[in-house]
Amino acid sequence: MTTYARIGFIGLGVMGEPICRNLVRKSGAHVVAFDLAPEPLARLREEGGSVARSVAEVVAGSDIVFLCLPSAKHVHSVFGGDGIEKNIRKGQIVVDLGTSSIKLTRDFARQLQACGAAWADAPIARTRQAALDGTLSVMVGATVELFGSIEPLIRCFATDVTLCGDVGAGQVTKILNNMVLFQTVNALAEAVAVARRNGVDPKLLLETLSKGSADSFALRNHGLKAIVPGNFPERAFSTEYALKDLSYALELAAEAGIRIRGAELVGEVLREAIEAGSGGAYFPVIAKHIDGA
Repeated sequence: MTTYARIGFIGLGVMGEPICRNLVRKSGAHVVAFDLAPEPLARLREEGGSVARSVAEVVAGSDIVFLCLPSAKHVHSVFGGDGIEKNIRKGQIVVDLGTSSIKLTRDFARQLQACGAAWADAPIARTRQAALDGTLSVMVGATVELFGSIEPLIRCFATDVTLCGDVGAGQVTKILNNMVLFQTVNALAEAVAVARRNGVDPKLLLETLSKGSADSFALRNHGLKAIVPGNFPERAFSTEYALKDLSYALELAAEAGIRIRGAELVGEVLREAIEAGSGGAYFPVIAKHIDGA
């Protein structure tokens, strides 16, 4: 299904591990992975993947390298030193699945282009369950030619794959997706708090809203599955990561000369939750702090 015989994968976290597992199962290629934690590497080896001892070893042993890391800071750490930049070869491709800085994304792409290699941003959306099921949505920034060559591999773990434009466009689209999501979750949290204080059952409220114009993916997932039951686990999409992604949207708006006051307000809500000790919890935990109960 692909011309890439050897796939590298860096970052076996909450989303990265199931994505990599789907590549092992469906790509028909040899997959070699690296992570700082030994447990996901051991599980991947059981699935038939190989384990590398370093980022350099992944790059050296791959035709294409996928990154699934938490932030631009982490991407920068594997790019420099004895990492991607030092070991990349002409013709290799790096695909970044995380949500990251647009400026850094375009800087990395220029540096790889100078080496005869290529960088594509392909941030992922949807839930961990979607990563497990291989039904993620992926927003790609790449040339048309590069997109055509990597799309079959991305479809090993995604059902919706959209070319959003040249390098960086995938990041712009994903950042704005998250900005809208955070504001929607904040609205749901406020609605639940007001309903509870006025004698209306929060579950009934959201189930009823789901039958009308207020329905959304956020309502059915973040609202009914997290806010209503008070389920805000660690090792999910944390409040700190949410604020990080929102900061990218605020930077984009500032550079465009636009003030996005709704996003600014949600940024304050996220900061307050972090200051109250919920930085590592699943970000709909803002509902707990809005309600105060």
